[in-house]
Order: sequence, then structure tokens, then C-alpha cells
Amino acid sequence: MAATTKDGPELHKATVELAQGRNYGAITTVLPSGNLQTHPIWVHTDGERLVVNTETHRRKYKNVERDPNVTLTIRNEENPYHYAEVRGEVVEKVTGQEARDHIDELSRKYHDEVYPPDNIISERVMLWIVPSRQTIVDQTASSIEE
Repeated sequence: MAATTKDGPELHKATVELAQGRNYGAITTVLPSGNLQTHPIWVHTDGERLVVNTETHRRKYKNVERDPNVTLTIRNEENPYHYAEVRGEVVEKVTGQEARDHIDELSRKYHDEVYPPDNIISERVMLWIVPSRQTIVDQTASSIEE
């Protein structure tokens, strides 16, 4: 399997596996100028939607407030030739204690410790993403030969 594309809101099995693992994402949002902005980001899933966590003062949050369309790429950290590109929309934003607890969960997932409270400048916010199109790429030799 070199690449598989799936349209619609249901997450592909490989996307779920990548998001559940200790794999980093890169989120692309649209700046007011129309240019694109991409940031590395921690990612997770509830099995139906993808979720990332940021702060309300950050540009990526301001961008999705204005335009909810995003692309989230999740790279397999053990095999960078295997990744999911998810084009979709931020459909829900969650703030408050739930978002604060969520950043601790993500920090434990990626760094085995809670998120440093002193690193929080404004309010944490969870961004829930529903895909419209997913492309799963696996360019390892074994997948290409199959």
C-alpha cells in the first residue's frame, strides 16, 4: 500500500492508530492573509474525531476561529515514510478544566509527566477535528512490494 485515500467523516483505522500512538502531528491553518501556517502539535483521538490542544492567544486558534478548515498530518515516529494527512474542519472547541486536564493527558502521553503550569499563558482549548478527506501513506519497502 503506497497510498490510500478515504473521503468522509469516518476515521480510517490507520489514522486512529497513528493518533493513539506517541506520534507527532503538524497542523496547518489559514492566516488572515490567505497564506498557510503549519505548527508541530500533539494529537489524540476518541476513535471518531481527532483532537489537538492549544491556547486561545495563539495564532492557530485565532485562525480556526476565523476559518475552521485545517490539515492535520500525523507522522509515524518510528517510520517517517508512514503518515496520515487529514483534511477537515474544527467542529468543536472545548475550554475550561476539561481542556486543562487534556493537556496533562497529552503531556503524559508524549513526555510521561504533567504539562508545566507555568507554560500556560492564556486559556487551554481543545480543537476537535472531523475529516473530510484522509490520505494514508506508507512508502516502506514492504508496503510497496505487496
